[in-house]
Amino acid sequence: MPDTLHLLLPDLAATERLAARVAGLARPGDALLLEGPLGAGKSAFCRAFLRAAAGDPGLEVPSPSFTLVQGYELPQGPAFHYDLYRLSGPDELEELGWEESREGIVLVEWPDRLGWLTPETALRISLQPDPEDEARHAVLSGWDSRLPALAGL
Repeated sequence: MPDTLHLLLPDLAATERLAARVAGLARPGDALLLEGPLGAGKSAFCRAFLRAAAGDPGLEVPSPSFTLVQGYELPQGPAFHYDLYRLSGPDELEELGWEESREGIVLVEWPDRLGWLTPETALRISLQPDPEDEARHAVLSGWDSRLPALAGL
């Protein structure tokens, strides 16, 4: 059973397939922590995840860059997409409803801002763009019992 999974995502479609696969395994109480530089595909992953989880490929999924959090009602319960880029640390999360959102699924871009609020059982997804083309290198860790289900991409 791998505790870290390395994947090469050759294009946006592969990133979207991974997100859909993760959405099929996610359940209330889960946290997905997306790491990587600007332009690595974190928002694209979240958008594809939410569309797959909702069963609606046309679902409008705006970036929460300015609102900091966007909420969604999914068949499996609520989900919350956080973009913490503009936060300085975990103290600012209380006013964004962090504790309440943990009852649903949370997707967090820039999770380093979570500090002590980082969920121990989170799925960590690190995305790194390939400088040569549109490929992304993904490293996934966490979700020990579910991680092998993502290996067959």
